[in-house]
Amino acid sequence: MSLPDHSDVVAAAVRLAGVAHRTPVLTSRTADAATGASLYFKCEALQRGGAFKFRGAYNAIAALPEAQRRTGVVAYSSGNHAQAIAYAASLLGVPATIVMPADAPAAKLAATRGYGGTVVLYDRYTDDREAIGRRIAQEQGLSLIPPYDHRDVIAGQGTAALELFEEVGPLDVLVACLGGGGLTAGSVLAADGASPGCAVWGAEPEAGDDGRRSLAEGRIVHIEVPKTIADGAQTQHLGDLTFAILRRGAAGIVTASDAQLVQAMRFFAERMKLVVEPTGALAAAAVFSGAIPVKGLRVGVILSGGNVDVARYAALLQGG
Repeated sequence: MSLPDHSDVVAAAVRLAGVAHRTPVLTSRTADAATGASLYFKCEALQRGGAFKFRGAYNAIAALPEAQRRTGVVAYSSGNHAQAIAYAASLLGVPATIVMPADAPAAKLAATRGYGGTVVLYDRYTDDREAIGRRIAQEQGLSLIPPYDHRDVIAGQGTAALELFEEVGPLDVLVACLGGGGLTAGSVLAADGASPGCAVWGAEPEAGDDGRRSLAEGRIVHIEVPKTIADGAQTQHLGDLTFAILRRGAAGIVTASDAQLVQAMRFFAERMKLVVEPTGALAAAAVFSGAIPVKGLRVGVILSGGNVDVARYAALLQGG
């Protein structure tokens, strides 16, 4: 199995130049004082499509041969990868079909359709989205672009960390949210060349700790769909590529509870005026809770997305 490396992240950055937003890096004296660290928040909630997923989606579609792009692509996603594929495909003039759970946030369903994607719904608790995606790809001759276990997707996601290193210099620690592992794995690859001494951590929902268990057991652990407000991380297992990269290069994987996610979301809303979705707050919640030792260190935190229904967002912040 050939793994992507730092050079693939650099190549992805070239493809994305002038297309993906170079999102801002913000700091907070309040957060620094609370953790005893120097924190640098990479605001991917302000990325095109509202999440880091645009990077991997655009890179993967742009890297396809022209004949495959004309035929079209299919993807499966709980929301952010769906939006990203639909948006990137529309920019590149490529037809896109997206397999999405029927209970995905309404805003994500609407955005995916609004970008021109054809949505196929499934039940996340009874249906196999990967099998559905493979069947559609085979029947219609489409190129399947999974949300994380894909060389070009991983490399594209890694450009967020690459930009962070370019802006603030080497870091001691970098923390990213973890569902299937694409962002964290891409961050490991980015750090390999841009900040070799950086310890890269993944943060996943407490209810869905398959990544943590996979590293501990040395094999990919499959779980039931976790019940968590972090809908973007309701994955059941890591991918072959992401697991191999994380096993080789990640410092570790920690978890955050739903209550800690809400607390982090509230902090960003009140103190930094940022809308961050539950999944997007995973990395910050892990740092704020002390799950990762950061005192006295320079720490990058990727705020991975901001796609959340307004009513749901307000209810979470109000404790509902």
